[in-house]
Amino acid sequence: MAQVTNGILVVDKAEGWTSHDVCAFIRSRFRIPKVGHAGTLDPLATGVLVVLLGQATKRSQELSSCDKEYFGSIQLGIQTDTHDISGTVLNRGDWQHLTEAEVRATAQKFTGVLQQLPPMVSALKHNGVRLYRLARAGKTVERPKRSVTVHEFRIEEVHLPLIRFFAHVSKGTYLRTLVNDMGEVLGSFAALSQLRRVRSGSFTLDDAITIDQLKKIDREKLIHFVKGQVPVSVD
Repeated sequence: MAQVTNGILVVDKAEGWTSHDVCAFIRSRFRIPKVGHAGTLDPLATGVLVVLLGQATKRSQELSSCDKEYFGSIQLGIQTDTHDISGTVLNRGDWQHLTEAEVRATAQKFTGVLQQLPPMVSALKHNGVRLYRLARAGKTVERPKRSVTVHEFRIEEVHLPLIRFFAHVSKGTYLRTLVNDMGEVLGSFAALSQLRRVRSGSFTLDDAITIDQLKKIDREKLIHFVKGQVPVSVD
């Protein structure tokens, strides 16, 4: 009889991994048939990825709807098709005319309820097809703007052309799009250069296990890292 774990595993996602990569790795390494997640993290981003095992996948919608918190970095003077530095550069512009005071004042305009146009390079679907797949094929489709809530967008440090920030946002907020829009308001261009999710709902980095740690443990030890787990015996 094999043991399959049902529960929540909080992973500190490494840069370069997609959320799908993390789920596929856990599914294969620990032989757990059903693995999902509650809230996509872009490949560039690191930090809290809430992974759902077994019956916990039924809680995906519930857990995905939670607020999230991030620390991140912005690079001024550049605009890309993905709105982060992993994308193809579309425009370059001057940033030398900007001051720290202007940056902080502009950031205050990006709090509250905002209407965001989702980026083409995203996991959202259009007629059943992921937008990023359409983007890879060179296609652009109309996307309706979405209402999101930015509870807090706080500038931590300004060392132009680099800016460090903290953000507390609702489900569905694209911080790379917020950064792109902020660049336009500043009269420059801007791209997200770093992003680390530190909280998703009630789960924080203190709850997380890294990919490297997962590579070193077996199924029996995994159970110690699973929250709300209920072992189920299967043939």
